[in-house]
Amino acid sequence: MSVEAKLIVENLSHHYPDEYTGESVHALEKINLEVFENEFVAIVGPSGCGKTTLLNIIAGLLPYREGKATVDGISIEGPGPDRGVVFQEHAILPWRTVARNIGHGLELRRVAKDEIRQRVQEYINLVGLTGFEDRYPHELSGGMKQRVAVARTLCADPVIMLMDEPFAAVDAQTRITLQDELNRIVMATRKTVLFITHSVEEAAFLGDRCIVFSRRPGEIKTEIKIDIPREERVWKDMGTNPKFTHARDEILRLVRQEVTSDDEG
Repeated sequence: MSVEAKLIVENLSHHYPDEYTGESVHALEKINLEVFENEFVAIVGPSGCGKTTLLNIIAGLLPYREGKATVDGISIEGPGPDRGVVFQEHAILPWRTVARNIGHGLELRRVAKDEIRQRVQEYINLVGLTGFEDRYPHELSGGMKQRVAVARTLCADPVIMLMDEPFAAVDAQTRITLQDELNRIVMATRKTVLFITHSVEEAAFLGDRCIVFSRRPGEIKTEIKIDIPREERVWKDMGTNPKFTHARDEILRLVRQEVTSDDEG
């Protein structure tokens, strides 16, 4: 595999015990994946196909025994600052203000206070939270909380940003707004992103590539390249963009094949 990739996953398989029966569940089967610098890779697939399991392994939150996973050539053996994670739930600290949540990772690394203030303000401005620096999470909407989580991850400057259905818990209109904003942020920061989603439209809108997983045990069924310049990725224009509609329809067809196969099985 190419040494230029930021993230490399080779022949990774995973089993885990079912919490009710104790039997082994085969979650992933021989996953081979590369994510390159400045690339946005989306992963979709039917429920239970192992998408989040893979992300948790890459995040270092779930140990694995079969295969290999590296970031910048270094084996993943646990959580690390080279990987920043944004979960579906906001996971921000309720007793910290917006600014102190965003700067939390820098505080843990004992970065100088002046540098923390400068970097935190930069990312507050980037995610559109200017004026909310001193607010607490209970004073924010769901969408604003998720912007805090994104800004906190970006502020820590990881090699790769891992996002596990980060917009699934917000309403449909807020989700569209956050997708537009994430696209703008990715353009501004050129951050490398691995993004898990159940939404075919979200994957087609955000991804440079979309990886489609099979039903469990999750295997890579295929990948679809989405050759749309980021500056053209604005939701109000997507309905008439033939590259977007083709990618969306093809991804949906492939996912439906797996769901139908699962139902028939």
